[in-house]
Amino acid sequence: MNIITTINKVFRFYLEGFKNMKLGKRLWAIIGIKFVIFFVIMKILFFPNFLKENFSNDSERAEHVLQSLTTHKE
Repeated sequence: MNIITTINKVFRFYLEGFKNMKLGKRLWAIIGIKFVIFFVIMKILFFPNFLKENFSNDSERAEHVLQSLTTHKE
């Protein structure tokens, strides 16, 4: 069987399943919204842009990354 035919069949299978859902569509929408909110909050609170905050230009950032990668810390 051709790979494109298989992918097309799988896509149509899921598309048909989602078309017939009533409550499931709302639940998937809620899950999607929760994931977006969760990851946006996680990104803002726990993963600040360290290099952009502490270094003013790309050459300083590159130098810091190079030093961090090549310096052996015990």
